[in-house]
Order: sequence, then C-alpha cells, then structure tokens
Amino acid sequence: MEERAKLHLKEWLIAQIESGQYEGLCWEDEHKTMFRIPWKHAAKKDYKQTEDAALFKAWAVYKGKYREGRDRADPTMWKTRLRCALNKSTDFDEVPDRNQLDITEPYKVYRIQEETGSEPKDPVKMVNPKRVAMLDPQETKHPKLELENISQDFSTNMLHHQRESIQKLPKQRPLKTDDPMREHMYCEVKENNTSSNPPHPPVLFLNSAGVSDFRMQVTLLYQGVKVMQVTTESPDGCFILQGRVPLGNEQIYGTCTAEQLPFPSPTLLPLPVGMAETMARLLCHLERGVLVWVAPEGVFIKRFCQGRVYWNGPQAPHTDLPNKLDRDKTFKLLDVPVFLSQLQRCVQGKGPAPLYKIELCFGEEYPDPSVPKMKKLIMAEVVPVFAEKLLSQFQEEEEEAEERATEDKPDPSATSG
Repeated sequence: MEERAKLHLKEWLIAQIESGQYEGLCWEDEHKTMFRIPWKHAAKKDYKQTEDAALFKAWAVYKGKYREGRDRADPTMWKTRLRCALNKSTDFDEVPDRNQLDITEPYKVYRIQEETGSEPKDPVKMVNPKRVAMLDPQETKHPKLELENISQDFSTNMLHHQRESIQKLPKQRPLKTDDPMREHMYCEVKENNTSSNPPHPPVLFLNSAGVSDFRMQVTLLYQGVKVMQVTTESPDGCFILQGRVPLGNEQIYGTCTAEQLPFPSPTLLPLPVGMAETMARLLCHLERGVLVWVAPEGVFIKRFCQGRVYWNGPQAPHTDLPNKLDRDKTFKLLDVPVFLSQLQRCVQGKGPAPLYKIELCFGEEYPDPSVPKMKKLIMAEVVPVFAEKLLSQFQEEEEEAEERATEDKPDPSATSG
C-alpha cells in the first residue's frame, strides 16, 4: 500500500482547528486568517497533561517524535517542538498583541500568511468586527482597543459608550531618544529620581540609548473582571481617567499626544445597585486621573486626580503593605537598568525572571493582604511591551537550546535489541 503523503504544518494545523477536538484551539476571526492555540504552562496547578498537552503530543506523534507506549512522555518537549515549528515556518506570524498568557486558560494567537503572489489582506478585515465596533471609521486603520465581553448586553452597551468617549490625538510629538532622561510635558523626570539602587554593571541586551519601544498594554478591571484592554502607541503614554486631561506645558513642548483611556460607566455593568453606586462615587474623584508612560530609562507615573491611587510592581517599596502614589509627583514604576541586569542574571542561570508587570488600584489600599485583588473595585494592569518581548525572547532561546541538547542525545531505543 502506498504511504500517504505527510501534511505540512499549515495543512495539519488547519485540519486540527476544523476538527474541533482540541479545547481552546479555534479560529480568532471569522475570515479564518488567525487562530488561537492553548498555551498553559506545565507548572500551573490546574495543568492536565491529557488535555493541555493533547495538541502538542499529536504533533509529536504525527512527526514520529513520540511513540505511545515506547517513548517517555515529555509534554515540555512536545510543546517546544510545535512552538519551534511555528516560529521557523514562513506560513505563520505570531500576533503578540492578541496573546493572553495571564488568564486561567492562556493562549497565543498566530496569523496564517497569504500564499506567495496573492495580495495581503487588509489587517482591519482580519479583526473580529465585534472588537472594532467602537472605533470611528477614520480610525479603523489602526485598531488598538480590545474589549472583553462580560455579557452580550454589556458588550453592546459598552461598545456604544466607547464610541462616544474614546479620544485619540492623531499627531505625535518628535521624541528625542538620544536623551535617556527625557522630559515629559507634564513632569520633569530629571528632578524625580525615585530609585535608590546603586549603579548596575553594563548590560548586553540594549545599547546606551535605552528602550525605544514605548508601547504599553493597559487593562482595566472591575472587581477582577477585564472590561477594557488597550495597547498604547504614543511615546507620551496614556491617561487613565474620568473626565478631561489636565493642561500641560503645551507652549514649551507642543500638543501632548498621550492617549486617553476613560473608565467605563459602572451603570453598564451587571452589578448590584449598591455596588454600582459605590463605584460611581469613586469615579467622581478620579477626574484628571493618572498619566503612565515609558521612557528610555523606565516606566513612570504621575497622579493628577483627587482620589487616592495605590500600586504594586518591580520598584514598589512594599509587597505586603499599601504603596501610595502622592499627588502631582512623578514615580518610577520600573527601572530599565535594574530590569536588564536581572534579566541578564536570569539568562546566566543566576537568578529568577525579572518582574515587569505593574498594578494600579484606585480608591482602595493596595497591596492589601486582607482583601483579595479580585475584590478590588477598580484596578489597572500595565505591561511595558519591551519587557515582555525581551523576556519571552530569551525564554524561547533557552527552550530551543534545551531542544537542541535533547535532539543531540542518542535515542536508547534505536540501539536496543
């Protein structure tokens, strides 16, 4: 009997998606140009090999790298093999902005590349229409707002609310990336060196100009429920606020291009009446909000609102006591030299992975050991894109090195009997 020709990864994966037999493996958009692939880490407490490693195991079996009953089960290696195959293939591109790795059922998103010779599709048409419905037609060339559905009714109302309230300023002020201590029009970084850490040794990963990727992923949560997610692109950062942006030094710096992320109205949430009223009262004190931005030497924040704001993150002085942001004062939330030094030690096997995620809590003390994070009324999570990408890059290189080392080892079953 003639042996059936093996499918390439692209054809094989599409067949698995269409089969519907793997939980979490599904199309990301109605045009079937992107797909989600479950990506749960084996160290998670709720990890189940039979379910969470099923797709990776299937690829290993299909490629002849694993034989049931003869080879030792190795879910980590199965996952590494498929990840490396995806990264090396010219048929796929990872879409980092759509990845969700910090949820109960994490996943990555990949885009399937068009066949050579055909016109690439408009990226806007490849996005789920429900996710860009809140954007004005002239802004759909760069969709940046992604909204999580709490319920169908809430989603519909929220989209309408965001269409009315979201504001974007089109022009971008030139950024002097050669000045690692650049000034922001709302605050002078030079006068607020909040870090007391001693100088760090030279780091190999970036040049002396520091960070050049100033994007942030900002997520708003109401009582632990994700209600909004934005990936900012402006070098001036992002205002998280209720109301209008405060006036800055426009005569000196020109128009500020910081993006504005208004808090969604709690009346659109499926909350008890009393809870909605409490949140509404809190929002009244968050007018002018906070400004968060990434500079070459770190991530900074300045609080303008009357309402109290607390935080936790890499530079936080306390991990089990509240960290308060003083009003009209600039705070450094993440120090780039510290992060890179810690990353270098991690790569060398001398320390753990560096922390880079920042949490903001509005109106309630945080961290607060007596009250779980999921119970806090209003929180925001800020992830600097450069940090996540750097850490992911070196983790993948480490996994690839482990894979190469495993492949170089002789297979004991090949020489037996």
